[in-house]
Amino acid sequence: MMNIIYPTQPSMPDYNTYISEIKDIWDTKSLTNNGPKLQKLKKNLKEYMCCRNADLFVNGHSALMIAICALNLQGEVLTSPFTFVSTINAIVQNGLIPVFCDIDDTYNLDVKKLERNITEKTCAIITPHIFGIPCNVNEIERIAKKYHLKVIYDGAQAFGTKIDGKHIGRYGDITMFSLHAIKVYNSIEGGLLTYKEDKLHEKFELYRNFGISYQENGNDVILPGVNAKMNEFQAAMGILGLDIVEQEIRVRKSLAQLYIKILEKIKGITTYSYEDRIEYNYAYFPIRVKESEFGLSRDELYLLLKEKGIITRKLYETLCCDYSYYKDKNYKRDVMYAKQVAKESLDLPLYGNLSLDDIEYICNTIITIQEEKKDVN
Repeated sequence: MMNIIYPTQPSMPDYNTYISEIKDIWDTKSLTNNGPKLQKLKKNLKEYMCCRNADLFVNGHSALMIAICALNLQGEVLTSPFTFVSTINAIVQNGLIPVFCDIDDTYNLDVKKLERNITEKTCAIITPHIFGIPCNVNEIERIAKKYHLKVIYDGAQAFGTKIDGKHIGRYGDITMFSLHAIKVYNSIEGGLLTYKEDKLHEKFELYRNFGISYQENGNDVILPGVNAKMNEFQAAMGILGLDIVEQEIRVRKSLAQLYIKILEKIKGITTYSYEDRIEYNYAYFPIRVKESEFGLSRDELYLLLKEKGIITRKLYETLCCDYSYYKDKNYKRDVMYAKQVAKESLDLPLYGNLSLDDIEYICNTIITIQEEKKDVN
């Protein structure tokens, strides 16, 4: 049988260690509702990220929904079309109007084009650090201050990334992290908000627990919240995941460096230009396929790799503004370069359980595919 290399795989702690970690749940009978595991994980995350505030949720999308809701935003939001649809869904579900802005070679918002999309209705910038690659946070902060805008980062893919030694969760008004199974760091499922204003904690507590305010003379519901609480089994996985996340990132970095070393020699394949001042988490390894130089389109390479047992991902071949629900809406779209990137980008397999031999095999397969195309011509 053909050996399949999958695009992603979860990082997991030792099985017996996890069993030991969850054993006392049977003693405490505390399964959810801000249990001791969650409190421990919250403390550990704040220490790891050196952040002032952190709150945990059942998943990343719920966390992002609540973050937007808590800021009481109204009007238009500048965002990226080149992202997982959760980002845009959360904006629209909060009654806001997305304004799709173009991206640059970082796959993130092109800050040089942001201001031309700002109107009197603009209230915020809500955008991802896509592929774990950070946005130009300093320029976004400058623009936000100039126009009095809130900034929420969708850091779903960016846990562990640092800029000049500062964790990515310390930028913007709020940053959301997804702790989904396939992320660099996971709690099986889970969401995390880091933020600056202490007063937001009370709102987050209310929104994730049905809006219930607990009082001595009887409970009250003071806003329309949801059930977005993280349970103790998720928290236990998160506690142990923190012990192995730095090793996971180190392994991913070594694999990425080998990718770069080999792929830079292939005409028509472009890798991301990593900056020394940024400590990346290497959540993904995106490349761009220039058909005129490589000899094959991104889609053709994707299919030929699949035939050889190498499963890649075409992220994000459909821009969010082009999905059926959004394409006929009267939303502003300034996405010319994003459309080009969407046709060329391909995410190669990258996770801690891959070996250097796997990376060499993937790269050599790409070389072989290109050579075979040349021979046919």
